Amino acid sequence: MVDIVDPAKRSKIMASIRGKHTRPELRIRRGLHQLGMRFRLYGRDLPGRPDLVFPQYRAVLFVHGCFWHRHDSCRLAYTPSTNSLKWRDKFTANVERDRRQLALLQQSGWRVLVIWECVLRGDDLSELLVSVATELKTGESPYREWPNKNDKMEIAV
Repeated sequence: MVDIVDPAKRSKIMASIRGKHTRPELRIRRGLHQLGMRFRLYGRDLPGRPDLVFPQYRAVLFVHGCFWHRHDSCRLAYTPSTNSLKWRDKFTANVERDRRQLALLQQSGWRVLVIWECVLRGDDLSELLVSVATELKTGESPYREWPNKNDKMEIAV
């Protein structure tokens, strides 16, 4: 499929994609803060610079975009048809980097939580936010992600 915009315009569009303070991330931050959860932003001293750091619980939270971080079996994790080899290499590098950073965090004693973009597409996040807060306060697991195959939450796509 041929791109509908010229390369200069496409470059400008891609450059405008933010890595911090994204809309999904802000929704999670606001909701957890309303539940009384306190956190630091972008742990610069931690591998992967997690979106939220909960030192009290020795836990970090990433809000991953399904496209960039390749959420398994998610329709948002498609591969563009133009220059697909370049994209495949880029996505492979992203996933490998995520794995390395996850391992480093866990080796340092941090619990890692991941919320995928697709679960944030609905209007009501209360069930998700309560689940995340509960996991932070009581969880023993070194890794947890939402949506989880065992969760009963609806994914709005």
